[in-house]
Amino acid sequence: MKFRSIVFGLICLITTAMVAQGQKSYKVNTIAFYNVENLFDTEDDPITYDDDRTPEGRDHWTEEIYAAKLANMAKVIADVGRDVTGTAPALIGVAETENRKVLEDLVNQPELLPYDYGIIQFDSPDRRGIDVALLYQKALFTPTNYEAIPLLIYDNEDRDKRIYTRDQLVVSGMLDGDLIHVIVNHWPSRSGGEARSRYKRVQAAELNKSIIDSLHSADPYAKIITMGDLNDDPTNKSVKKALGAKADRDKVGPKELYNPMEAMFKKGLGTLAYRDGWNLFDQIILSDALLEEDYSSYRYYKAEIYNKAYLSNPRGRYKGYPYRSFANGGFTGGYSDHFPVLVYLIKEMN
Repeated sequence: MKFRSIVFGLICLITTAMVAQGQKSYKVNTIAFYNVENLFDTEDDPITYDDDRTPEGRDHWTEEIYAAKLANMAKVIADVGRDVTGTAPALIGVAETENRKVLEDLVNQPELLPYDYGIIQFDSPDRRGIDVALLYQKALFTPTNYEAIPLLIYDNEDRDKRIYTRDQLVVSGMLDGDLIHVIVNHWPSRSGGEARSRYKRVQAAELNKSIIDSLHSADPYAKIITMGDLNDDPTNKSVKKALGAKADRDKVGPKELYNPMEAMFKKGLGTLAYRDGWNLFDQIILSDALLEEDYSSYRYYKAEIYNKAYLSNPRGRYKGYPYRSFANGGFTGGYSDHFPVLVYLIKEMN
């Protein structure tokens, strides 16, 4: 415990990706997630409900607005964790992206081009055409396997009616020599009410738990990070019971999960606001192997909500809420209706 306290105290003071303690130094990398709020291109896709996000559609989604949205998203992603690591996230999961094209446009923005991000994305069956994806710095992470796992949900009142929603993206790869598994999620929304739609998110959590269990069966010491917009808070049934994420890291046993976001939520913090209340739907949850104190490989240090002032609405009724990019029928010049979240992983250098 004394060693961990010394390391963590020093990490708090760093401004670059390494920190020295005597003859020892430590690498730090950011793993993040961001719901980018409807990052659509301007073209009409005939098989999805994207008509509003076209120049002729209700949102008057022009090339100029699309370019401004891309620039804003790139600025945020480049900034996340940089105060500590001196660079953009090694890995960042994203939600509400329309297709691979918008991701290619995003990573080729001037703010992100220096980081040479790779893209892992599959088209999901979501009716709106929105997907999840993982962006990774090619110099820091090498994917070894990835797949999209479909979430098969059927309507409670019509068991023959499938509810089409986002797949769960599973990516395995080497982060600076460490095998890391990342699952990117965007669970079903609360449309129709939280209680009425709860079963959908419980089933999403059960699928997520099944994926994690499979990874643990192959390797009991697997380093697993599941992240995403869960459309539930850390204390809801889907996260606490179906997924089994625990708030107290000291009570996390073998093959169990730790949710550092629960303590933040209980302090009143959140990533999105609604009717004068905060929710913390955006979460990053970790397997027990990332909590060990052997820093010869990457371990969890701490989690944060990235809520810098420029990401908050500066005025009006919703002052202090996430500064969303689209409201009242027009582009606001803002960013997203969600704040990003992140964790830092640290590793002792030889």
